[in-house]
Amino acid sequence: MATVILVIHVMLAVALVATVLLQRSEGGALGIGGGGGMGGLMTGRATANLLSRTTAILAACFMATSLLLAYLGGIERKPTSILEQPPAAQPALPSVPTPAQPAAPAPGERPAEPQVPIAK
Repeated sequence: MATVILVIHVMLAVALVATVLLQRSEGGALGIGGGGGMGGLMTGRATANLLSRTTAILAACFMATSLLLAYLGGIERKPTSILEQPPAAQPALPSVPTPAQPAAPAPGERPAEPQVPIAK
């Protein structure tokens, strides 16, 4: 469905560009359609009204397809936030034996000599 809407969206974009270029520009910049040389089918004012209405309708349809494509693109997205994801199971750590702590000397007793000789 998104592909069909995307094709319609591209066709609307091309038609919108074409109608904007056909309009008579005030500064004479890009307007292709002239007011007087239309062959007598429509007057200059009627042509301007038709093209401006067509531009408005095409622009509204273009915006509608843009919003629809954005909505359809958001549906298929999975959550990316850490807060929205369920917590992963923690793997069990292997138990490591802790070394035995030497017993504390009794009060008044001298501490034991170290096993390894210390150079003096």
